[in-house]
Amino acid sequence: MKKYIPIALFIGICQILFSQVTDINDKIYRTTLIGSKIWMSENLDVDKFQNGDIIPQAKSASEWNAYSDAEEPAWCYLKYNLNNGTKYGKLYNWYAVNDPRGLAPKGFHIPSSQDWDDLINYLGGKTIAGAKMKSLSGWFEDGNGTNSSGFSGLPSGYLLFGSSFVEEYGAWWSSTEWIYDTGAHSGACFSIFLSYQNGSCEVSRGHLKSEGLAVRCVKD
Repeated sequence: MKKYIPIALFIGICQILFSQVTDINDKIYRTTLIGSKIWMSENLDVDKFQNGDIIPQAKSASEWNAYSDAEEPAWCYLKYNLNNGTKYGKLYNWYAVNDPRGLAPKGFHIPSSQDWDDLINYLGGKTIAGAKMKSLSGWFEDGNGTNSSGFSGLPSGYLLFGSSFVEEYGAWWSSTEWIYDTGAHSGACFSIFLSYQNGSCEVSRGHLKSEGLAVRCVKD
């Protein structure tokens, strides 16, 4: 006679298996199942590629701009302040995101624009998905979300080229390029953007590769 695992036990096992991922520095991140995909519930905070090579840290505007001008990988803390790293993780330029040495933890990858689209559509579309992705607290002017998705999005900010930080929002890279010509800094990439002002979220193409955004990863 066949024996079946009770559904509650099966769900519990899945939650344990899907509950975390470990990066090359042995830091453990929480994850969440959204639709059919497993997402990190925290921003990436790694300072090495998967082969062990160190990713340079920019500690000032001049250092950030130098790495980005040279189209070399770099990361920084929000406002170059170490204290922000504990809560928000790191901000990376797209050259780190796209480096063939691998930024994402083993078994995970940087989400494509399609991955982000799938997440947003599963959560009901761009006009309401953001509220389900934002954390329950921490957003400017009480612009918090329900976090019903488990994404736990925080206002980790982003860094515009020239090192002007925008702190009230959250922005995360995709691996998908959007090619155009702006002269000295050519090319941009798709990303997503969460605001304290509303509950929307959509895939955007507005960030240059030289800018600094947070990173979430999705399971392969």
